[in-house]
Amino acid sequence: MIEVEKLVKKYGERVAVNEVSFSVQEGEIFGLLGPNGAGKTTTISILATLLPPDGGKVIIGGYDLAREANKIKPLIGFVPQELALYPTLSAWDNLAFFGRIYGLRGNVLKERIATALDMVGLRERAGDAVRTFSGGMKRRLNIAASLLHRPRILFLDEPTVGVDPQSRNFIFEHIERLKAEGMTIIYTTHYMEEAERLCDRVAIMDEGRILALDTPKGLIGLLGGGVIYVGIATEAIEMLLPAVRSLPHVRSASYQGGRLKVETSTARPALLELIELCNARDVPILSLEVLEPNLESVFLHLTGKRLRD
Repeated sequence: MIEVEKLVKKYGERVAVNEVSFSVQEGEIFGLLGPNGAGKTTTISILATLLPPDGGKVIIGGYDLAREANKIKPLIGFVPQELALYPTLSAWDNLAFFGRIYGLRGNVLKERIATALDMVGLRERAGDAVRTFSGGMKRRLNIAASLLHRPRILFLDEPTVGVDPQSRNFIFEHIERLKAEGMTIIYTTHYMEEAERLCDRVAIMDEGRILALDTPKGLIGLLGGGVIYVGIATEAIEMLLPAVRSLPHVRSASYQGGRLKVETSTARPALLELIELCNARDVPILSLEVLEPNLESVFLHLTGKRLRD
């Protein structure tokens, strides 16, 4: 459904998207996971025909983005990170406005608006001004606007930012329902729990590059049983490192940034082995951090920083 090959976007000297490549299958939820500034929004904006790329190739629904953008636009819906709604208009009038932009008129437009409002649970608030809505309700209406023309592909850029837990769960359930109906969804987020719950595959992005791409389970598998960071004195490293590497539940060990980085097959037994070893060698433990396997710890493992840094 979507093929991206060596996509590049530059702003002056800064490279926002640096030779990014991936593909998305029809009916798949594909996640772009990374911190603010990773290049997620720029990437999705290019795919949604809102920004021109500076290099690379994009094929969407069989059409070349560079030559056939007008044929791509009817296939896609886009939910931006910033709300695209008129606060003084009612929910119904907002959808009517966007529906007319899509070329919908008369009874077809009315039916699509009613269906979209039902879909996001806002039918009873159809006549109310959007400025009276909660943040979560506005997000849901934003999604409804993107679905009026029944797109085959939906781009969702951080759709749960600033949303209360109830609306967040409603958005999740709605996305899962769209997937069940066969829609292809590209979903950007910096919340690893969202990517784990929703996405069939996830690309981890940082500084304009894709660092890893796999199913959530496959990415988490990169950590094995988890990673342990142990702070010890520099002078003890040479003596301790070979012994750490020989421990039964340790896959590999290295010295990085003043700490031992220990990749394990099973974190808890490895932790006990490490503590016993340090005690036996009379090496004080200055700091200790255990990363249980999840997408947050995978990101830290790949980049040396946290998703929310």
